[in-house]
Amino acid sequence: MAVCDVCGLPKELCVCEEIAREVQQIKVYSVRRKFGKMMTVIEGLDARDIDLKDLVKRLKTECACGGTYKDGRIELQGAHQEKVKEALVKIGFPEASIVTS
Repeated sequence: MAVCDVCGLPKELCVCEEIAREVQQIKVYSVRRKFGKMMTVIEGLDARDIDLKDLVKRLKTECACGGTYKDGRIELQGAHQEKVKEALVKIGFPEASIVTS
C-alpha cells in the first residue's frame, strides 16, 4: 500500500492535491509568438503539489490543441483563455483563484 509523503495517508485517501488546488493563484493569458501564432500560457501552478503532466494532457484534450509544460508554466497552442478557465474549474480549481487577461 502506497503512503503519501506529505500527509501520511494512503494514496487513495490523500487530499494534498485538493488542498493545493485551493491555495494557488493561476494566471491565464495569451501571447503572440513567431509568425503571428497565438499561444495561451498558464502560470502559477505548483509542480510539487499537482501532477502537471496529467493536467497538460487533460487541457490539451479539452482545448483540442497541442501544448507543453516547460519553465514552470503550461503553454497551449492557440487562444484558449475561456476554455482553459472552464476546464480548470471543472477539474476542481476554484474560479476565484483563476485570473484571465
